[in-house]
Amino acid sequence: ITVPLAANAEPSGPVDARAFERMCDDICGAVAAGCDGVMLDLHGAMVCADHDDGEGDLLSRIRRVAPELPVAVALDFHTNLSRAMVENATVITGYCTYPHVDMYETGQRAARVLLQSLRGEATPRMAWGSLPLLTHMIKQTPAAQPMKDIMDKAMDAEARGQVLTASVFGGFPLADVPHASLSAVITGDAGAMAAAEDLLEDLLDMAWDRRADFVFDPEPLAQSIARAKQLDRDLPGSGPIILADHGDNTGAGGNGDSMAATAEALNQGLEGLAVGPIWDPEAVDRLWQAGEGAQVTLPLGAKTAAPAIGLKAAPLTLSGRVKALTHGRFTITGPMMTGFTVTLGRTAVLDTGAAEILLSESRSEPYDLGYFTHAGIDPRRKNFVLLKSRQHFRAGFEPIARGIVLAAGPGVCSSDYSLFPFKNLRRPIYPLDPDATRG
Repeated sequence: ITVPLAANAEPSGPVDARAFERMCDDICGAVAAGCDGVMLDLHGAMVCADHDDGEGDLLSRIRRVAPELPVAVALDFHTNLSRAMVENATVITGYCTYPHVDMYETGQRAARVLLQSLRGEATPRMAWGSLPLLTHMIKQTPAAQPMKDIMDKAMDAEARGQVLTASVFGGFPLADVPHASLSAVITGDAGAMAAAEDLLEDLLDMAWDRRADFVFDPEPLAQSIARAKQLDRDLPGSGPIILADHGDNTGAGGNGDSMAATAEALNQGLEGLAVGPIWDPEAVDRLWQAGEGAQVTLPLGAKTAAPAIGLKAAPLTLSGRVKALTHGRFTITGPMMTGFTVTLGRTAVLDTGAAEILLSESRSEPYDLGYFTHAGIDPRRKNFVLLKSRQHFRAGFEPIARGIVLAAGPGVCSSDYSLFPFKNLRRPIYPLDPDATRG
């Protein structure tokens, strides 16, 4: 086995052209050196500075190097599936969960078909399709309706051997590209594609019929904080109320530095609060210079604005004690990305009395208790935990939560699609165009 490249990054803006070329060169160079097959672990929604389909472009390059080579691709549930991806791969599988706790199994599913192809036991062919539908990510999860029985149907067909693989993709709706959509891809044997094509149509029909159920209407931030405060009264016992600030989620491209939800929580008198991680390298540096135990007053967060959606930077000035300083490295022990080493850069914990705020030099979405425990904060002993996540936090934090409140803080990951100046989406598309038809 040759591994020419292993890399990851938090979602953000378009990928730099030089970085993309370097990654493609490493992979295509290894293919050109000779191999029996290719196994790719990709995300599926990469947008580059000079083109809008990173995965499709990479696969096209591999095909030019090795036109007949079997190529298996494991993709994220948030893939924006494109024609170039499908036409240049032998088999494609996607995560069946969100939070993504089946990454390993998704690779196994792709590898199984790849090996069947290499042994001559199957001749994989793919049927695929997409809908003019931008789902809201909060309503995508296969753990609940409207997606649950759509994904269940796909998984059941694969488990019973009706098809080789079946994958449904919720899509990444915040990418302004023509192929952003809910989609599905079914792999069948070349001589038995009717079952794959029938399943594909059934899945897409189900999704389109319930398109209105994929729309999420956020409540005002102050109302969410007040609801969390009431839940704390109504649900006695151990464990925190989780406040998920999903408008500024780094896992979907957010900055992770908006302080609006924290400010509202403190204004409404929430106590026993853990917050983080907040991305603020400047504040971390100041707290490291001050040292553990020091009393400090400084502005936190909001170092970046988002003028395209009218969002101004609004730091929050707080006073407190530097409780802890760490180098921000720990290993994930929860069910998502198990064994992965997180590197937050240097971190610092500011204790204001009402809240312990974890600040970091690098951006990261918290989906494991280690984000807090590595810095001496035990979220299980808090009344409230405010973190920046939409769905992945459930992997590590839902088991300890007394209650969960989704908080629509401001940010570039807002669920209010009217804020975004989309230019490249195919139109009409639902829900931006309520009268859109499937076509």
